[in-house]
Amino acid sequence: MSAVQDEAEAGHTDPIFESKASPLFDESSDDDFDGLQPPSRVTDSIKEARGINGEEQDPISNGRTVRGYAKQEQDEAFLGERGKAAPSPVQERPSSADGSLSTPDDTPSLQNSVASSRGGLARLSSRGYHLAPPLRPFDQRFQARLSPSPLHSPRPLSPAFLNAGSRRPSVASQVFPDDGETDAPDAAWEVVKWTKLRNITGQAFSEMGKRNFGRPTCLAVSAIITLGTSKGIILVFDYHQNLKTIIGLGTKALESGSVTCVAIAADHSTIAGGHANGSIFTWDISRPSRPFLQIQSIDLSRAQSSESDGHVSDTAVLHLGFLGTRHTALVSADEKGMAFSHLASRGMGVVARAVHTTRILGRYPAAPSASVRPRKSSSVLAFSPLPLGNATCSTDGMGLVAMLTPYLLVIVSTTPVAQTQYKTARPKEPEAHGAMSGALAWFPAMRISNNVSEKSKTQSNAKLAYSWSNGLIIVDLIDALATRDEKSKPAELQFRPSKQWKAEEGIVAIQWLGRHVLAVLTITQRLVILEEVSLRVADSSDLIQKHIFHVDLFSQQLNPLAESLDGEDSSMHGAVADAFYMSFRAYKGRLFLLGFNEISIGTLSNWADRLLALMEQGNFVGAIQLATSYYDGDGDKLTVGLPDEDSQRHALVQDKLVEMMSASLKYAFGKNKEARTSRILDIQLEELAAACIRACIAMEDMDFLFDEAYTWYLEGQALGIFLEILEPHILERDIVVLPPSVIKDLISNFCARGFDGRLEEILCHLDPQTMDIDQITRLCKSHGLYDALFYVWNQALGDFTTLLTDLLEIEDTHIDGASKGDKSMAKDASKIFPYLSYILTGRVYPTGEEMPEDNAIKAKVDVYQLLFSGRSNSQLDIKLNGTTINSSFSNLRKILDLDAPSFLSTLNEAFEDSFLNGLSDQGAHVNGATRTEDQQSGLLINRQYVVSILLEVMVPPNYGREDIVYLDMFIARNLAKFSQFILLPGSVLHRVLEELCNFSSHDIADDCQLSVEYLLSIYQPPDPTSLVQLFSDARFYRVLKFIYKAEKQYAQLLRVCFEDIDNPEALFECIGDCLRSNSGLNEKQKSDVRRVITDHALELTEAGLIKAASAMERYAPDLHGVLLDELSNDDHAQFLYLHEILDADSANRDSQFPNIRFVEQYVRLLCDYDPHHVNDYIEKLQAGDLRLEAVMPALENSGVIDAAVVLMAREGKLREAIDRLTQHLRTLEAALVGLLDGANESPDVANTQETSEDLVESVQKYARVGVWLCQGQSKQKALSESAQKSRTRRRKVSKTEDLAMDELLWLDLIDAVVQVTKHSTDVLEVGSAGTMSDTSQTSTLKSLDTAKLIRSLRTIVQETFTALLITTSTPHTGDTHDADVSFLLILRAFLNRASLSSPSLSNLRAVLSAIFSAYSYEESLLALANQLLDKDLFVHVAEATALRKKGWRPLGQVCEGCSRRVWGPGAGGDLWDAWARKQQKDLESAIEEDSSARLPNPSSGKSASNGKGKAVESRDMLVSGSMTLAKEPTTTREESKLGPVIIFACRHVFHRSCLEEMQRAENARPHDSGKAEYSCPLED
Repeated sequence: MSAVQDEAEAGHTDPIFESKASPLFDESSDDDFDGLQPPSRVTDSIKEARGINGEEQDPISNGRTVRGYAKQEQDEAFLGERGKAAPSPVQERPSSADGSLSTPDDTPSLQNSVASSRGGLARLSSRGYHLAPPLRPFDQRFQARLSPSPLHSPRPLSPAFLNAGSRRPSVASQVFPDDGETDAPDAAWEVVKWTKLRNITGQAFSEMGKRNFGRPTCLAVSAIITLGTSKGIILVFDYHQNLKTIIGLGTKALESGSVTCVAIAADHSTIAGGHANGSIFTWDISRPSRPFLQIQSIDLSRAQSSESDGHVSDTAVLHLGFLGTRHTALVSADEKGMAFSHLASRGMGVVARAVHTTRILGRYPAAPSASVRPRKSSSVLAFSPLPLGNATCSTDGMGLVAMLTPYLLVIVSTTPVAQTQYKTARPKEPEAHGAMSGALAWFPAMRISNNVSEKSKTQSNAKLAYSWSNGLIIVDLIDALATRDEKSKPAELQFRPSKQWKAEEGIVAIQWLGRHVLAVLTITQRLVILEEVSLRVADSSDLIQKHIFHVDLFSQQLNPLAESLDGEDSSMHGAVADAFYMSFRAYKGRLFLLGFNEISIGTLSNWADRLLALMEQGNFVGAIQLATSYYDGDGDKLTVGLPDEDSQRHALVQDKLVEMMSASLKYAFGKNKEARTSRILDIQLEELAAACIRACIAMEDMDFLFDEAYTWYLEGQALGIFLEILEPHILERDIVVLPPSVIKDLISNFCARGFDGRLEEILCHLDPQTMDIDQITRLCKSHGLYDALFYVWNQALGDFTTLLTDLLEIEDTHIDGASKGDKSMAKDASKIFPYLSYILTGRVYPTGEEMPEDNAIKAKVDVYQLLFSGRSNSQLDIKLNGTTINSSFSNLRKILDLDAPSFLSTLNEAFEDSFLNGLSDQGAHVNGATRTEDQQSGLLINRQYVVSILLEVMVPPNYGREDIVYLDMFIARNLAKFSQFILLPGSVLHRVLEELCNFSSHDIADDCQLSVEYLLSIYQPPDPTSLVQLFSDARFYRVLKFIYKAEKQYAQLLRVCFEDIDNPEALFECIGDCLRSNSGLNEKQKSDVRRVITDHALELTEAGLIKAASAMERYAPDLHGVLLDELSNDDHAQFLYLHEILDADSANRDSQFPNIRFVEQYVRLLCDYDPHHVNDYIEKLQAGDLRLEAVMPALENSGVIDAAVVLMAREGKLREAIDRLTQHLRTLEAALVGLLDGANESPDVANTQETSEDLVESVQKYARVGVWLCQGQSKQKALSESAQKSRTRRRKVSKTEDLAMDELLWLDLIDAVVQVTKHSTDVLEVGSAGTMSDTSQTSTLKSLDTAKLIRSLRTIVQETFTALLITTSTPHTGDTHDADVSFLLILRAFLNRASLSSPSLSNLRAVLSAIFSAYSYEESLLALANQLLDKDLFVHVAEATALRKKGWRPLGQVCEGCSRRVWGPGAGGDLWDAWARKQQKDLESAIEEDSSARLPNPSSGKSASNGKGKAVESRDMLVSGSMTLAKEPTTTREESKLGPVIIFACRHVFHRSCLEEMQRAENARPHDSGKAEYSCPLED
């Protein structure tokens, strides 16, 4: 038995990178670089890894270096003419299958890799450092320049960590490119290395070979290579490309047509071939003269008669395969969609063998018949038995075979009986407009090892990859042997679809190259290498130049199916793909292609091939980065021949990676020395440094990085570049240890370049335990790097006070004047405060990380002991009044002298730490046996102790008031927060209050007030009122408000709110709290508050005018006058105030009527500031809200005539209102005519046009006001007079003086509007016609849009007449002479007046003609709409009537009373007679109608049925005209006299006689047969 080789050694792979970028050294930049080759030592090493070493490489090995595929048989290798190679752990691979006759193909694959993942960019950190200001508020916190996580940095990114798009990248700089849709450049290596098998090609495809054997038609590969030909012959070649056997000559196989499929047995000794006529022959390679087994096709008649099974004659066998290890068990499938299992019995020779054939798929073609529905066309697109693996499985003896049809995937077990194990339908999501195609391939179960020692081995499951169109699915076969409990039970296989992938086009062939690697061939002959674990495309290449052999095998059978897109199979496509499966084979990780003119073998390029390709191109950076990705396992491990086990992979790659880096560095800097100048760009050196650093980090080889790479850059005067690239790796903590020499160079280089901040950040990310403390201390002090020095001493030595003492000494010296003017010393000393802030809160300085609990306790104890122990190493001499005294707490005094506010801010933050709670929170964390005396005393320090010491030390005259006030703030705030830990006498607290009120700078006034509030929250002064003046002088308004509110002195509280001008919101809140109805204040208190408001009325409006008006309107409306009097000199302020209380949406006018004085004043101001709003506001007012004479002058002066007219009408002065309106219309007319007449004086045509349009709009506006006025009067007139009297009187009047009041108003309005239109139109028409003598004026008028102006003016007249008609007309009735009398009278009077004023009525005639035409058109539209509505209604009524006549459908065929049939079979023959009589009667009626004889038939009287049911006409029986007669026994005469049938709306059916009998039984009233009323008894 031959098992598929174990693929476990191959390991897992990731996609290969797709970017091709500039090599490290640009060979085109200088002539000296032409023809450069990579260092021979490196390429030789890589070639050794590839297995070359002067020998030609074995194409079978696929580049496996150590863990490659083991050879199963020595004679199966391609060795070439040189013979077998000596055993070696590294498999050798010749460049071709035959060293003498085969040469590598000179057409490289077109490669387009797809990346699988992206490389992350280094995250750089951002820091901020803030020095404490001289006056620092307590609510801020000290912050160091470094933060806990190095995620942001203000400095520019290192060139090694720029984005891929920031410069032209190399292969290595974009190892994981973006998953974009841009076309990736070709890689430096070939995806698949193809070699043409020249010997086989020469023998099979030569003219002599084709003439003798026929054209190759199919390919099968195992330990031998077999070709089927078109003449029925099978050619067998060995791996030396020698023709071993010619099968079929002189046998019946030559008469069976071309070989359509070939299969090789598991032991490579037997070959089976399927032929075009349906025959199958098996051959023993050692005896090719006659077939080992022959399976002939059968006639269709025998197949249809079920006499035997087999392929039908002249049906080509497309697929063939052996089952297991047996030579006599085969499976096959043909082009008609049928598959069979063939099992031959044992015997002596061919004659004695009997073949038992079983149909496992499909049906034989049926004879054509009209009654039988034709079957769907089908075929077997793909077919494969499960091969045996090297692991024992329950499926080994089951003979599993997978078959793919256009509809289903079916997996059948053939042993012991044929049984379907798995079946799934084609997915309903095919590729749009794609071709119908199918493919499948098995991968058997394999033994795999988890480690190098192979002590523990596991087994992988078998899996099947299959595809329809462009969708590929992988199904896992669960090992039944491992899942079943009892081996006696039959195996139950489990198939689990696990993965799914979609290609860009249809898939025509699939082959497994390894346990996790798939080769997919698409319909355009594109090869896709797919990594099965994640279904990522590792590589792809175009094989169109290979001219793969393909045949159209399925279109004749499946075209009718593919073209039926609108049938049941909507998922089918409009085209059928050719078959490629017979030309695309894989064996032991190699691909074999059968082309039209050649046979090729292909091997995936391995990792060494790819590295060598980059090195040969001179792209050393790309090679290093690619090797690094292989070392990390980020790249494709499986597809490039690397093991999945990290230790094995590292052993293979590490040495080669180190050699490549050494050679690259030597080449780069050696070339620089030879050129004597920097011939290699800095950006290339940056890329090389980044690649080397990244590789050394991956290999954890810091020795090479700093012993060799660093030395090359140092000696090459490129140290700055190396350190720049190294920096982000240190910040990311990839590198935490640097040699002392590197640290020294790092400090010197960065300080010389002014990168002090970045340098300290770097030093704080290194491991201080590995540093030379003396060296780092000396260097940091010399360059002032105290942040880094603090970090090193704290972390390496656990010393938290020595450097603090040194800095205090430096500052002491600076204060004494020894180093006066040295700003750097002051800057260094200022770092004390953030350092103390971090240490006293248990954080690492300057990174901000949390300290371990023990270290934090120790650090706090040491610092508190240093500052508050009362002793120091050097006493501080203090001069007081010329006398020198020796003081205690010298360190505390030094730091207070340095910056007391900052130190107190630090202590304010430290007080929040629980360390100062006492021994109960501290002692458990410090070992008592190891405590020193100072540590013991440091543990006793608490908040009370610290405050007491500060009160003792910070006293005048040593400290000024500006420092002491910070102490007072510190005490006040912390006493309120930690009152249980701090106890101070009242005298001290009272003094603190007083000192807080006497602050020295207004910058801290708010802090002092806040401190006072803190203190008063826990301290009650004996006499708070005695401090009021002090608080008032300090302007502590919040404190005063608190006191007055507590004392219920609301008037004083409001006065303070008025004084606090910076907080106006509090003022209005106070007014609301005091004056609201449920405030709780008595009348005297409210009166005092109102008095305060009166005294500060002006301040109240200045605090917020709108809010003041709203507050007064809500709480004190009677004070409006006071506030308005204060605003008497500011009209605009009065306007805003009155608008808020009278006209705003929030105005509260429901409680009382508005003050007339306020309303009149607001209207006057409104005329000045918002005249367009006057009319809207006046319409909101009620009668009596204002006086007309008080506002009329303002309305007249501002030109708000519409508001004046409204007011006159509201006062009942209608005549005066219409006169004023018509007067204003004449004024507008004069203005418009004057503007048009003086157009020659205004050369600005645009301005003249705009002004004219404004005047026309004004005319329209006031005309509408007049219409509103007249309509109101007409409505009042209609209510006061009787319509009949009005009509009678109007028929008799004929003079204008006798018109009614409303009619006169309409007449004056129309006359004024028409006059304006007439005079203005005359000017416009004359000017546009050009008849005027003034040519300039004529030219200006011609430039105006006169047509628009004329159209607008006539529209005004039309709107006015329309309003008159609507108002005066009555609804149309039968007597149309009584309608529209008022309109006619007004029109007649208007025409009389117009005839007197002007004999020409042309303009008026045109307007009136348009009006009446519009009325006529509207009437026609209404009439047409009525006709359409009537017609539509008639249609619906007719439909309802027709539906009504159809009646109701009964529930059943029997009478609900007697249960006899009323219609249908069994109802009796009388129904037919009744139907015949009805038909005869209908015919007679139709004849009578044609002859116009419409006499009623006395026998057809209707039975009146007014009940719920429908009474049928008095005929013998009502039956359905569509009833079919049946041979039933005739009914009795009694049944035939039951009478007509009655059907109710509830669909119950009764004979009329039965219904009447049931109603009589229920004592129903007797019914007259002529007027019967029925109701369904079942529904009552």
